[in-house]
Amino acid sequence: MRILLVEDTLDVGEAICRRFQQTGHMVDWETDGAVASDIMSFTEYDLVILDVMLPGLDGFSILRRLRQSKNGVPVLVLTARSEVDDRVSALDLGADDYLVKPFDFRELEARARVLLRRRSGGESTNVIVCGDVSLDRTNRSVTVGKREVQLKRREMTLLEILATRPGKVFSKEELLDQLFGFDEAAGPNAIELYVGRLRKKLEGAKARIVTLRGVGYQLVSDDDA
Repeated sequence: MRILLVEDTLDVGEAICRRFQQTGHMVDWETDGAVASDIMSFTEYDLVILDVMLPGLDGFSILRRLRQSKNGVPVLVLTARSEVDDRVSALDLGADDYLVKPFDFRELEARARVLLRRRSGGESTNVIVCGDVSLDRTNRSVTVGKREVQLKRREMTLLEILATRPGKVFSKEELLDQLFGFDEAAGPNAIELYVGRLRKKLEGAKARIVTLRGVGYQLVSDDDA
């Protein structure tokens, strides 16, 4: 999904971006708190990973502004301060979770998966099933029945977006926002390309991508027909 990382420590930021991008997520990384706060006023994210000590505007102030604007995006706070008062303050301001630095990246990924599950409807499992298509978000693997399907990173992300909310129609603009970052030039034709590739790899499945001309795309299970 689309993640905003607000972290001014370069090696930490690079490592977090790399980990999430390897598992198919789109990550926008910002090092300045004030700039990040502005970005969130006009860009929708599935998760925000927010450091506390930042130039421009600190993490607590960003969080306060975010919740005052009624933005309910899940926020995972990173802090080097281990005092209980700081953790309580973050949660009281509206953080959904927190991690104290230094942390194990596997724990960060696991906590992010939990928050993303809640965001997408509260599933208690990392496996998404639509028809006989099964997507394991932990192992980044896909099967159709008993057949394993090899998907590239953006194909996997596209399937995850559609399968998380089967039946929901996603416009090309919504899919572009979640598949490509600010620094990547891509147009609506790119979505048609990835949808076409994914359709071909899911041939024979009991779930299919339906095109609603001029509106968008949805994943539909034959079991619901």
